[in-house]
Order: sequence, then structure tokens, then C-alpha cells
Amino acid sequence: MANPIITLTTDFGLEDPYVAAMKGVILTISPEATIVDISHAVRAQAIEQGAFLLASASPYFPRGSIHVGVVDPGVGTERRALAVRTPAATFVGPDNGLLSPALPDEVREAAWGHDQPVLVRLPEGYRAVSLTNEACFRQPVSSTFHGRDIFAPVAAHISLGVPLEELGPPAEEVLALAPFRARRRSDGSLKGRVIHIDVFGNLVTDVRCEDLPAERPTVEVAGRRIVGLSLTYREGSEIVAVVGSSGYLEIAAPKASAAELLEATLGMPVLVRP
Repeated sequence: MANPIITLTTDFGLEDPYVAAMKGVILTISPEATIVDISHAVRAQAIEQGAFLLASASPYFPRGSIHVGVVDPGVGTERRALAVRTPAATFVGPDNGLLSPALPDEVREAAWGHDQPVLVRLPEGYRAVSLTNEACFRQPVSSTFHGRDIFAPVAAHISLGVPLEELGPPAEEVLALAPFRARRRSDGSLKGRVIHIDVFGNLVTDVRCEDLPAERPTVEVAGRRIVGLSLTYREGSEIVAVVGSSGYLEIAAPKASAAELLEATLGMPVLVRP
């Protein structure tokens, strides 16, 4: 790409200099890069939420974009650092499940029923390398800030055309989270959970719109029952269920925050009955 695109998704927030330091490293190596922030408001160490936000935004970028994710509670440990190339993009970050959006759902299904990410084999047409070539790192490498010293410079080098094989040895397997999809129970209901709370206080669940009952569903969350779906966030008197722009069921409060009204947390269970 003439002006390579590098996106950033982290749990760093914007109060500290961490995000700016990563951008400075990228621009020092690749001055023509276009840096796009997906989000820096991932809850601290919330790997699944970071993966969901990355999955929600990355499909809208041009082919060849480079997506850097840093939600890394294992920074400085023996966890691997990876670059994963798909037919559409390259993903750079820790091997802890955060890079799951790089993989198709059918590959990630191996993680169903597991609370932690599991090792899955890369499908045909996908490649990954373990980042070990220190010539592509910023030196000295801090044991607590691989975002600045490993992931940012590696992404910058990739944007300049450095081939994956120069970054480190191939990785045939990577850690992946299960697909963001509620499980259907034997009675036909969907057992889901809250996987993101947006800035408006809307609760984004892992219930996909295509899995919702054809008739008016009943949604149960935090002791509340919501019958039927609303078309917009402003319909209803207090708590409503609506399909959001990403195609997932959301719980919202017209002119208020559903998160505050329901005292919501990530992982809160959501049940959808026909």
C-alpha cells in the first residue's frame, strides 16, 4: 500500500503516554503510515472485549491493513508475540486470544466450552510467525511495554514490505477464543452474555441477529424481561432490546444508560427465549 494503514486496539486509555509512544515508534520507522485508533478503552486486561472490538472494526478496512492489538496481561512472560497474515490483513499482538478475529469462526469453534483460549491450527491461506527477530524491535526492549518495543516497530516494518519470514519462525498453531456467538440450548433458547459495554451504556451481547427467533423473542437480563425487539434506541419506556449495527443483540435504555440501570458488568448472562 502506498500509504499503509496501521490500526491500534489497546487497553491503555488516553490519559497516559503509552498510545502516543507507540505511534511515535511507528512513524519513526514508517513516516508515510496512516495510523487509525480502533479503541483504547478496552477494560484493563479484558482480552475478549479487545478481540470483539477488533473483530467489529477490522473488516471495514482496506485489504492489506495491519491491525495491532495490545491487551496483554502476560507481557514479559513466555507468551509468544505473533504476526498473523490472513487473505485480507495482517494482525500483530500477543498470542493470548486477542488475535482471534484473524481466524474464521469454523476454526475458532474448537474453543467452544473452554473459558480460556485454545490452540488451533491455521487454515489454508493463513500464515503466522513468532516474533523473535530483535533487529525489528525497538531497543532496549522493556519487559513491561511490548506494545511500544515489539508490536509497534514490527507493524511498521511490515508496512514497509518486510516479509513475515524475516520476523521469526513459522507458527502452525495460535491461541483462539470461541466465536462470539450465544449457544442454543435444547429448549431452543439462546444462552448468551454481555461482551461489550459501549460509551452510551448499551450492553452488546454475543447473541447474533441471525440466531434470534423469527417471532417476538423474550430477553431476560439482570432480572428484567423484555418482550420483542425495538427498531431504534429511543423506542420503549425504560429498557429495550435492539439489534445493533454490528449485528448483535444489544440492551439499551432510551435517554439513559442501560449499564447503570442494570449495574451491568462484562460477562453478565443474557437469555433469549422464543
